[in-house]
Amino acid sequence: MTEIADSLPSSPTGHALLELVAVMDRLRSPGGCPWDAEQTHESLVEYLIEETYETIEAIDANDDAAMKEELGDLLLQVVFHSRIGEEAQMPWNIDDVANGITQKLISRHDYVFGDAAVADSAESERSWQLKKAAEKGRTSVTDGVPMAMPSLVLAAKLLRRAQRGGVHVEPVSAQRREHAERELANTADQREFGEQLFALVAAGESRGFDADASLREAIRDFRDRVIADED
Repeated sequence: MTEIADSLPSSPTGHALLELVAVMDRLRSPGGCPWDAEQTHESLVEYLIEETYETIEAIDANDDAAMKEELGDLLLQVVFHSRIGEEAQMPWNIDDVANGITQKLISRHDYVFGDAAVADSAESERSWQLKKAAEKGRTSVTDGVPMAMPSLVLAAKLLRRAQRGGVHVEPVSAQRREHAERELANTADQREFGEQLFALVAAGESRGFDADASLREAIRDFRDRVIADED
């Protein structure tokens, strides 16, 4: 870590982060903001979710100004939770958070900060996932995937995890897969693909099907079959 620090610029960008930490400390301290002082990790969850989605919305809109603002709001959540962490029975603070991710980045990029080598981005990602699995003692490619994620994101995440982990489990029956491939044969781009998905949701809605609940049920079945295949 010392060698890495020695290679960084003498005045790195980041001084404004210290001011943000100081402001949050003032808000949570006696004589600060009553509302801020009352917040807990649990009470802030809704704001963390909201700011995350607002950041995604800014990215989707390719709005640089909004992105800068929303990333600031998201950063506030990290600093807020870290300040609350200082008051925990076993205290931890923003430095512990930053040090943890810094060490993780260095250890999982041994081809940058060490003597290892990778051929391309695909190999670098495989290297990251292997180190992550070893560090956390994971036994399944599905371990660590939050099942509470939005269902479409979750479906894609688990499919990629299984593929990259060498687990060959089909998400649906061969007949359904072939039907889907035929439907996509003349799909020109992502917009048309989105329209097809939307049409399927609309058709299901007209028949009283809950698209999100239905997809989650299929995802859970896929995850269970992946885990069974690994055993």
